[in-house]
Amino acid sequence: MFRPGIGLAEEGENGKMAARVTLTKNQQKVLEKLEVATGPLSAYTLLDQLRDEGFRAPLQVYRALEALMKDGFVHRLESLNAFVACSEPHDHSHHNHRMTAFAICDTCGQVAEISDETIGKQLDQWVGSTGFVAKKAVIEFRGTCAKCAAIAA
Repeated sequence: MFRPGIGLAEEGENGKMAARVTLTKNQQKVLEKLEVATGPLSAYTLLDQLRDEGFRAPLQVYRALEALMKDGFVHRLESLNAFVACSEPHDHSHHNHRMTAFAICDTCGQVAEISDETIGKQLDQWVGSTGFVAKKAVIEFRGTCAKCAAIAA
């Protein structure tokens, strides 16, 4: 689940900082902003938040986001054209970025990240049976989170 303010830096004592050490200064700053965000952020929102730290052009943010997505630190929410930090510990042996689903609350903007190896394998088999070769799957559910549903009730 999306955990605002809980980032990979805090998980360093568990040995999960190794991959993070290779990040550039710009990648680190973008990742830190996403980790403390209370919801998804667009590239332009990130640029606005990072201007005081030397960011001047959208290309700086997009390059950092591209590298962070490639390395699995960040996910792009297609329907919102926005980004969130990966909520799972950065350990590719236990977290499959090939099949990730997101539950996005239309009321408060909360994003829950879901990655299930069994479901991912089932989807791979189903898609593979059609002859299609998938590189990646992103599933987005839009609706109302439990907290907002309880408030509305």
